[in-house]
Amino acid sequence: MSLNFKHIIPKFKKKFNPKVGLIALSTDYTIESDFNTVCRDLPLDIFINRIHNQNPLTKENLLKMQDELESVAKKILPDEKLDTIAYGCTSGTIAIGEDNVKEKVLLAKPNCYVTTPVTSAIKAFKEMSIKKIAVFTPYPDSVNKTIFEYFTKKNIEVLSFASLNLNLDSDIAKIDPEYLLETFVELDTANADALFISCTALPVLKIIDEVEKKINKPVLSSNQTLIWDTIRSIGYKSSVKGYGKLLRN
Repeated sequence: MSLNFKHIIPKFKKKFNPKVGLIALSTDYTIESDFNTVCRDLPLDIFINRIHNQNPLTKENLLKMQDELESVAKKILPDEKLDTIAYGCTSGTIAIGEDNVKEKVLLAKPNCYVTTPVTSAIKAFKEMSIKKIAVFTPYPDSVNKTIFEYFTKKNIEVLSFASLNLNLDSDIAKIDPEYLLETFVELDTANADALFISCTALPVLKIIDEVEKKINKPVLSSNQTLIWDTIRSIGYKSSVKGYGKLLRN
C-alpha cells in the first residue's frame, strides 16, 4: 500500500512588527523583565540572547564580552534582519568602547540600529537639555571611575556620585526598591539637572516616577533610557506613562 501525502499550501500572516534584538548579560536578573514591562503592549517584537558575563565586576571581566558580541548578536534570529539591537550593559559598553560594541554587532547584523545604555543616556541628556547630573551606581570604585570619566569626556558635569560598592549582578538585583527609593531621595541632587542611575541589573524602573516626584527633577536609568531609545528607533513616538518623564515625552 502506498501513502499519498497531501500538501497543504500555507497562508502566511501579515508583515511582522519591527524586530528588536536584546543582548542581556548572563548574570542580569532585571533587564529582560524591564523590557517586557514597558514593551509588552507596544507594536514591536523583542528577541533576546544572553552573553556570558564573568563576576566579579571588574573592567578586565567586562572586556571579555567584546569577543562574544558578534556571535551572540548573530544567533538572534540567524540570517534575518533586525531593526534594532540593544546591548544591555552600561559598564561593559564603557569598558569595551561604544564604537567597538557597535562595530561587533554590525558585523553580525548589518544595517540595524545599535544602542547601549550609555548611547541612550547621552541621547536622552541632549533631548532633555541635561548638562549637570548626580550619579548613583551599585559598582565598585574601579568601575565608578570609568563612569565618571566617560561622562566628563562627553561634557556632562557630574556634581555628585554615590555607590553601593557591589560587584555581583545577583546582589545588585536583590536590593529592595523601597530602600533604593529612600536612598535616592537623600542624595545630593540640589544643583543637578537630573539624577542618573547606572546599571541594567538594578531594579529601579518601577520607582522612577515616585523618585521624580520626591526630588522634583528628571530621573534617568540605564534600562529606562535603553528602552526609550529602542522604541523610538523603530518609530514608536507615543507617550509611555509610569516610568519617568523621559518616556512620557
